[in-house]
Amino acid sequence: MSDLSPWPEGVARHVLPRCASTNAEALSHATRHPGRAWIVTHDQYQGRGRRGRDWAMPAGNFAGSLALRPAGDPAQAALYSFVAALAVADAIAAVAGPAARLALKWPNDVLLNGGKVAGILLESAGHGGAVSALAVGIGVNLAATPPADPDAPFPPVSIAAETGITITPEDFLDLLAPAFAAWEGRLLTEGFAPIRRAFLARAARLGETITARTGRVELVGRFDGIDEGGALLLTTPAGRQSVPAADVYF
Repeated sequence: MSDLSPWPEGVARHVLPRCASTNAEALSHATRHPGRAWIVTHDQYQGRGRRGRDWAMPAGNFAGSLALRPAGDPAQAALYSFVAALAVADAIAAVAGPAARLALKWPNDVLLNGGKVAGILLESAGHGGAVSALAVGIGVNLAATPPADPDAPFPPVSIAAETGITITPEDFLDLLAPAFAAWEGRLLTEGFAPIRRAFLARAARLGETITARTGRVELVGRFDGIDEGGALLLTTPAGRQSVPAADVYF
């Protein structure tokens, strides 16, 4: 494992024995406190994923959320999904080493050796079109995999099973928090362009045919990248499509 970077200055850290949802805790924190905080739990019993899906958490896995108050509108806040994906990949690479085969699946999953090892869920609060609080929720299969979802595009995998390496949630947070701060710093100072380039450099199936499902609509085409707002660019028989949100299948 690589040397640890310093913990981000001014960021609090709360480790809870048990809680319903770290995202709910993070949103509550962000609405009440101006400072940032990572909230991690050893037992999350009402975790959720995208589109309201349940998120199971076997013992020993990482469930954590960063509470923050981002500047900008919902579209700007949504870019934190890409910041989180890059940070998670960096943290896993620091644990597993260069032999680990990592890829980023648009918009919010991290793959290890072809299986889903981590997922990201952003939840926000605000009014009048402004985001006043943001929870960046991250789940990582450190020790074990949840039950397989027959509708999921990828089987779940864990770091322990794929690499033989074990790490505690607290130690993983020590890698994740500095990585997140570094990528966020680039977003805030340089804009989305470097984040977009870094994400595409690790993107799974770039240039290949994929399927994007948005509700009842299914689009099949070549994955040609992501645009300046983070939307999926898909070249279909009907032409170029910009897809802001979808479930992607390979």
